[in-house]
Amino acid sequence: ISILYYLNTSNVFAHLNLGTSLICVRFSATAAAAQSTEQEPRLKTFSVYRWNPEGEGDMKLPVMHKYKVDLNNCGPMVLDALIKIKNELDPTLTFRRSCREGICGVLMNIGGTNTLACLARIDTNLSKTTKIYPLPHMYVVKDLVPDMNNFYAQYRSIEPFLKQKDASKLGKENHQTVEDRQKLDGLYECILCACCSTSCPSYWWSSDKYLGPAVLMQAYRWIIDSRDEFQKERLDRMNDPFSLYKCHTIMNCTKACPKGLNPGLAIAELKKMLASHNSAEVS
Repeated sequence: ISILYYLNTSNVFAHLNLGTSLICVRFSATAAAAQSTEQEPRLKTFSVYRWNPEGEGDMKLPVMHKYKVDLNNCGPMVLDALIKIKNELDPTLTFRRSCREGICGVLMNIGGTNTLACLARIDTNLSKTTKIYPLPHMYVVKDLVPDMNNFYAQYRSIEPFLKQKDASKLGKENHQTVEDRQKLDGLYECILCACCSTSCPSYWWSSDKYLGPAVLMQAYRWIIDSRDEFQKERLDRMNDPFSLYKCHTIMNCTKACPKGLNPGLAIAELKKMLASHNSAEVS
């Protein structure tokens, strides 16, 4: 009797030669892998920022709690680990999450980088502790939940919707050329997660006056929209020392964007447009 084993991507096959008979036996590689991993837990340590404004004792002041998660029974993303911690280890852990698809904005600081927990892969180096904080330089509501009220108020201030002076166009379809539509690529995809704004030192110190990278990029998106008729008014609203010009082109915003957008470029284009606008006004 001779036995020959060979592998493909997902299964193990065994050929048994019994004289003139050939028997093919199929084994599941995934099942075999699951049995082996269950025997050797891969414990990963997560150090998570915890603070409860209504807490007592240890929770009265911000602390870092450590949790050990078996990566064999956990998804590949940091959000999977946080959900596992909340479901199985500590139900009091608080964070925002919804779609798990990089759209709703599971925003936090992971390993020193502002990002989305659903897009951040777990570092599989078991000897390193993954540190998780709320977004920096924002008031904390609880644990990993930042206070976004000021950020959303700034977004509302730029009036992020089409505005037209011709009343006869209201309620009718607004046509746009393919070329004009392409100008909005790289701008409309912003999910307002605030990762870029909270990575900007200018926004840290002047968030009450400086609009920040995310809001400025959205302001630029509406200013260059060929269907909008309030470009002059939108530029006038930012014509002060803080709203736009507080940007010092540090470019942390572009580096931090989890969607691969370029807020720094949009701000630079805004500055050029406002400079031309002011020159025209002087003339």
